[in-house]
Parts: sequence; structure tokens; C-alpha cells
Amino acid sequence: MGKVLGIDYGLKRTGIAITDALQIIASGLTTIPTNSLDDFISDIVIKEDIECFVVGNPKNLDGTNTDMTLPVKRFINRLQKLYPDITSFQIDERFTSKIAKKAILTSGVKKKKRRNKALVDEVSATIILQNYLSQK
Repeated sequence: MGKVLGIDYGLKRTGIAITDALQIIASGLTTIPTNSLDDFISDIVIKEDIECFVVGNPKNLDGTNTDMTLPVKRFINRLQKLYPDITSFQIDERFTSKIAKKAILTSGVKKKKRRNKALVDEVSATIILQNYLSQK
């Protein structure tokens, strides 16, 4: 069984999370600049035996598309062309940033580190991935 890669795609930076080999636990991995995302994914697919991608699906509260829906769809299409043997799933990402901020706050992280938006993106990717694992 391969690992699952969770992705919170953004225009500037992208949060990344990964599961263990048994696909039980989602762990935050990193946040990277989106312009280097393709190279990062290429490396991790080789190193970590990635079985599938789980990408956050941006929606408004009423379920309509957001301004990020089209860029995310383009990214998923690119993933599917580059890695036709690796399945891609989308998971509703509504409230993940809010949940991530609250989790960071309650975890006791110092105020200066809480302001780091990259940490929020990484935790959001972890939440997206954990939601996928819970629905499996």
C-alpha cells in the first residue's frame, strides 16, 4: 500500500501533508512556493511511493465555486496528465483554514510562529488529508 499526498493548493504557496504507509495517520510535511510544486511532487512521488493525491476543493459556504476553483481544477488536470497511474481525489476544504488556525492556537505555538501563513497551509493540508482518510 502506498502513501497518500494531501495538497492545499494556493497561488503563492501550497501546503503538503502525507500519510504513513498504512494510510492511518496524516502528518503535515511542508509548505512550498507553488512555483516549485511540480518539481517537489516529482521528487516525492519517486521517494515515497505515492498511491494517490488528495487536493482541497475550494467552495463558498453555499457550495458555489470560488475564485480558486478553476486554478485548482487546472492543477488537478496537470497532475492527472503527469501521473496517469496515480488517482486524484478532491475533498471539501471549507473551514480548513479556520480549523487549522484554531488548532495552531490551542497547541501552544508562540504568537510569532502563529502568524506564519505557511504553517496554516501545512496544517490545512493535514486536515484535508485526514478528512479523506476518515471518509475512506
